Amino acid sequence: MFLKYCRTEEMDIKARVAAERNVLCLFDVDGTLTAPREKIDPELDDFIQALKQKVKIGVVGGSDYCKIAEQLGDGDEVIQKFDYVFAENGTVQYKDGKLIFKQAIQNHLGEELLQELINFCLSYMGLIKLPKKRGTFIEFRSGVINISPIGRSCTLEERIEFSEIDKREKIREKFVAALQKEFAGKGLRFTRGGLISFDIFPEGWDKRLCLDVLEQEGLDTIYFFGNETSLGGNDYEIFEDPRTVGFSVSCPADTARLCREMFFSAPPNED
Repeated sequence: MFLKYCRTEEMDIKARVAAERNVLCLFDVDGTLTAPREKIDPELDDFIQALKQKVKIGVVGGSDYCKIAEQLGDGDEVIQKFDYVFAENGTVQYKDGKLIFKQAIQNHLGEELLQELINFCLSYMGLIKLPKKRGTFIEFRSGVINISPIGRSCTLEERIEFSEIDKREKIREKFVAALQKEFAGKGLRFTRGGLISFDIFPEGWDKRLCLDVLEQEGLDTIYFFGNETSLGGNDYEIFEDPRTVGFSVSCPADTARLCREMFFSAPPNED
């Protein structure tokens, strides 16, 4: 577990219990609250709702709203369970159960660049040889284009198999490097997330987008929890942003442990 800030005064969270409800715990989804594309564990779900009684809670994910809702609730339940829900890196924003903002990537990039990008990805993936390929290689979202060399319709077992191959052969890393070379100077960003895909979006459309609205909320502190916090990961920019106190977690259980220590442990006795 890595902490972005190590200063004692910042990490002495227990001394700030009285002001907790003006604090936001902002969570990534895959790898932080759930296993990749899996539903949240019921015990962790209950714990997060107990945490909501102490602080404000929110999620920010690269997936579209439907996928986040599948993992964290049923239907529109998720926007009732969290004070803030930011889908597709924050290009789709919900606050207190209501949609407050939505951006469209095609309006920003334009059709010519968009088609160049999609055509390049299709051509590149046509040359990749894998043990298995499934469907939905390109998923077009409101604020993100998601690219999966194996295809997003693969099973969990096939997802894990691809992930192991990817670790050895750097399939996604090489793909991104080719895109960065081909589209240099075009104002695009490429970040990995989960086990089987990576995202493409305009410069500045990373998860820090949600901070623009949160800055207006008068919050004392924003604690961000994510698992892809190293350079190239889709949590990196928001983790490093000075407007957040960032925590790098290894799994949902690690997230729960940190929050339990921060907000549910009794403060030390003072002599």
